[in-house]
Amino acid sequence: MALQVYYGGTFDPVHCGHVAVARAVRDGLDAQVQLVPAADPPHKDATHADAIARARMLDLAVAGEPGLKVDRRELRREGPSYTVDTLRELRAELGPDTPIVWMVGGDSLLQLHRWHRWQELFQFAHVLAVARPGSHLDMATIAEQSPPVHAEVAARWRPPRDLSQAPAGGFAAFELPLQRPESSTELRRRIAAGEAWRDWVPAAVAEYIVRHGLYAVRDVTPASL
Repeated sequence: MALQVYYGGTFDPVHCGHVAVARAVRDGLDAQVQLVPAADPPHKDATHADAIARARMLDLAVAGEPGLKVDRRELRREGPSYTVDTLRELRAELGPDTPIVWMVGGDSLLQLHRWHRWQELFQFAHVLAVARPGSHLDMATIAEQSPPVHAEVAARWRPPRDLSQAPAGGFAAFELPLQRPESSTELRRRIAAGEAWRDWVPAAVAEYIVRHGLYAVRDVTPASL
């Protein structure tokens, strides 16, 4: 049974690095990958574009990409939207036997113990940590930098492709084949400053940002974009 992978984030905005990660996991694990935009948080300034705009940019970014889709379930949920609640909902929908994977970045993995009811995640899904090339997500590094996470995942460690052999409960690290330069924070800064930024996002996303004036985009000539 094909892995069902869920890739959560604010995607504020989605950039080519996000799409590259989703493609790499799709191809490396022969999986379906759903990108799950987070809802607008209670604090107005926590995101820079609202949920509707962020989800629409995701639609544009993955249009025509086989095996990549957008899942808006967290945008439809009232109140705080916790990953454990998303995974419980997915498990109820997909049944007890479907292998479900929740993707996190390497930095997020080391902070996993700060998530709401984080140990329950493994009841509903596997956790896949995506590592940048050259970074280390081996057990020794995790033990040194995040002892609580190490205590939980050490016995769950398995090769990424083995995640398809069980519905939930495993942990794996996935190393990206190429380093990516993109960062949403730096991308927003470049857009606001009128610096070069268009090559960091899919063309349709760039057009959406300009058309809707997101991230205080400057009205500059196309050559300087």
